[in-house]
Amino acid sequence: MLKRKRTIVRFTAGAALALLGLCFIDFFPALASHHYTEQQLDALATRVGKIYWIKAASGRSPAFASTPSDNAGLFRMQGNTSFAITELVGREARDPYYKVKFNSGREGYIRPEAFFEELNLSIVSVHPQTGDEQKQAAAAEEEEKRIAWIQAQPWSLAVKEAAIKRQAVPGMSTDEIRKVVGQPARVSKARRPQAPAEEQWLYADGSVLVFHNGLLMRVEPSSKRE
Repeated sequence: MLKRKRTIVRFTAGAALALLGLCFIDFFPALASHHYTEQQLDALATRVGKIYWIKAASGRSPAFASTPSDNAGLFRMQGNTSFAITELVGREARDPYYKVKFNSGREGYIRPEAFFEELNLSIVSVHPQTGDEQKQAAAAEEEEKRIAWIQAQPWSLAVKEAAIKRQAVPGMSTDEIRKVVGQPARVSKARRPQAPAEEQWLYADGSVLVFHNGLLMRVEPSSKRE
């Protein structure tokens, strides 16, 4: 009587780990060789067009490449710097990089795996400043724009200096006053027969600006200033 021989395959612990490793590499090829599947590339591309910030006090600083290459030079940006992901390059070769553009205009590249490693650590999707800090930063930016606008006007140096100090100067138009002083708290209009159209702009400090036909005629300061 012939006996059938059974072949018993025994896996050692090392062989089992090796097999598990092969399965892991097959399922996550990007982690092993930077070669992504189309589905993974599509998922990466959903980040294109989004804005991110670098945290100032994270103790970490992400590195960006000057070109999409492993041999490219690296650079780091200061905290509270924002950047936009503008493109997913290298997709055809399944070797992708995120192309980014910083608010300064500088461009760089970062591998998706490096980006995700830093996400929520040194890279965040919301502004890292607090509400008060954001308001202060926004106010400072608006003031810079206001002063730059004043400097670009064909006014004399004396008028520009007054405007920078938020002092209204007779002869300015209503649009110019809005730029120089800001919006009034209240506006009242008066129309009298055979008289120029008059507007009175009342500000929170009690001062009143009087306009005739859209031009500033005089400033009536608040009694608090006297």
